[in-house]
Amino acid sequence: MQIEKPFSQACENNKRAILSVLERKFANCRQVLEIGSGTGQHAVFLAEHLPHLIWHTSDQSHYHEGIAAWLSDSNAGNVKPPIAFTVGQDDFPNLDIDGIFTANTAHIMQKEEAKLLMESVALHLPKGGVFCQYGPFTHSGKFTSESNQAFHTSLLARGYGGYRDINELTAWAGELSLQDIIDMPANNHMLIWQKR
Repeated sequence: MQIEKPFSQACENNKRAILSVLERKFANCRQVLEIGSGTGQHAVFLAEHLPHLIWHTSDQSHYHEGIAAWLSDSNAGNVKPPIAFTVGQDDFPNLDIDGIFTANTAHIMQKEEAKLLMESVALHLPKGGVFCQYGPFTHSGKFTSESNQAFHTSLLARGYGGYRDINELTAWAGELSLQDIIDMPANNHMLIWQKR
């Protein structure tokens, strides 16, 4: 019996805005790893609209059934089944990738996990590889809105790591160079990193 597909309204709301960025930033990429595929909604939508890519999904094992449900309903032949990957627990996926995408992960992770994420991406992307990092961030300690500050406070209260500052991420980024900070809907940003 197939499980009911998990659904995220946030994914539904932001997928077209994300696609408009990735169409440009992943134009020359061949294989992309998505870190934290969550429900799987982004993976199937983005893979369907970026047919030149092989899209590799990954997340903690308990998300895999939901991701697989989305994949089984998709016509995209270029999206791969999920790999078990938890930052700080599993080895980085051994794939021949030249792009990495992640959405809404840095503020869920603890500070040490977010640091390890940046270091791992820098280590495993080839020279010229692109890392597109979507989500809410602070700029030099400043929140982009009162609602973002309130959400950060609620994340901390629930035991999550909370918002990461762009300067902090840059300090951890090693050979990743921050190429662009793109304003996105709902006070989010897309950070575009490239391996030097």
